[in-house]
Amino acid sequence: MLSAFGFSQEKDTVNLGYKKRVLESIEVDFLSSYYKQDGVHSSVSGGMGSENLSDFATNIVVAVPLNDDDVLSVDAGISAYTSASSSNINPFDKSKNNPSATPWQASSGASAQDVLAAMIVNYSHSSADRNLIWNADVAFSNEYDYTSIGFGGGISKLFNQKNTEISLKTNVYLDQWRPIYPKELQEFGNNNFFNGFTIYDQNGIASSNYLPSSFLSWNKNNRNSYSASFGFSQVVTQKMQFSLFFDLLQQRGALSTPYHRIYFADKANYYIGQPQFISVYETTQNTGVYHLADAIEQLPDTRFKIPFGARLNYYLSEKITLRTYYRYYWDDWGITSHTASLEIPIKISDKFTFIPTYRYYTQKESTYFAPYDKHLSTEKFYTSDYDLSSFNANQYGLGVSYTDIFTAAKISIFGLKNIDFRYNHYQRTDGLRANIVTLGVKFVQQ
Repeated sequence: MLSAFGFSQEKDTVNLGYKKRVLESIEVDFLSSYYKQDGVHSSVSGGMGSENLSDFATNIVVAVPLNDDDVLSVDAGISAYTSASSSNINPFDKSKNNPSATPWQASSGASAQDVLAAMIVNYSHSSADRNLIWNADVAFSNEYDYTSIGFGGGISKLFNQKNTEISLKTNVYLDQWRPIYPKELQEFGNNNFFNGFTIYDQNGIASSNYLPSSFLSWNKNNRNSYSASFGFSQVVTQKMQFSLFFDLLQQRGALSTPYHRIYFADKANYYIGQPQFISVYETTQNTGVYHLADAIEQLPDTRFKIPFGARLNYYLSEKITLRTYYRYYWDDWGITSHTASLEIPIKISDKFTFIPTYRYYTQKESTYFAPYDKHLSTEKFYTSDYDLSSFNANQYGLGVSYTDIFTAAKISIFGLKNIDFRYNHYQRTDGLRANIVTLGVKFVQQ
């Protein structure tokens, strides 16, 4: 073994000569985004109601060369949202500042907003000839009702003068819920809870029979995810490159969302509010009536997913490039989907690139999905989350990228290398609309 090791070192020294560093200097990326959506199928309200949500996220990614072959990168970020939809997890909350809260006003409680903090640390090593690369990473994220710990690694091998690459990556995520439930289900046995409210049945008669027996608290709160990703990339000509990918994903544990309400078609309905508005609620969800839930979403405790697809990049000229993407998805919950996208970077000068994009998505609904008040209490699994429904979606985007290879603009010891700005508009056939603006800035150490 010592003899072979010595020979290998001698061969590298003689044949490689000067070895270029994998990363020449420290790189710092600042990323931020603002996301805004609205719709009419809130899963918190059982498939009806506002999906209004705003989210502001910011990340900083620092990549540090440890030596010629090794790079350590840290990605840390914070995402803060406010949501009229999730505020209805507890629409009855009261506080010193809001002693007369009602179910017809957006809640100001904990469920109305949240902050997600996340961090990923990655270490990568490249062989002396740069034909073998391996990496390992750990991840952590936390919000008020959910914590996730992840770890993984991958390996890539380049052949054919680096024109061919194969890769394998695996990840494990061990997550933990701190479940919160719709307020009326969590506390329906507390006679003091509905003080100040009159409960009406579906005939508009005051009633004390609201006892949602289908609701059960969770007996396990963990969610574990395992994934393996396979990739193949090939440079075909000087102008064309394609890649193929294939993933296997397995999830186990609490895969439902504990605050997604369910309403059963074969159960009596109960409301808070004026009974004359009940029929109006069924068609327009008039804010004068609040429908009390029958149960929470129930889904299997396992899920197996298989996405696979391809990318093809073609350089039409020095000014224009075509980047295409296709993915097919299948899972054992009955969902199948197709995704296709096109991106056309157009170089308008040495420093500026204009980037129009388009993405199309179509999905077949899960076996366990039904709209508001359509499930039966005899079913084993049920959800009214429209993310699991059938729909088509279109996304249109524009981007502008500024690149200065000479990093003329400087802040202290860092030079500005790139600024990337993008805007995307997303719309689904179920009524969901969203807009997102992103800004990325890259600095390199001088």
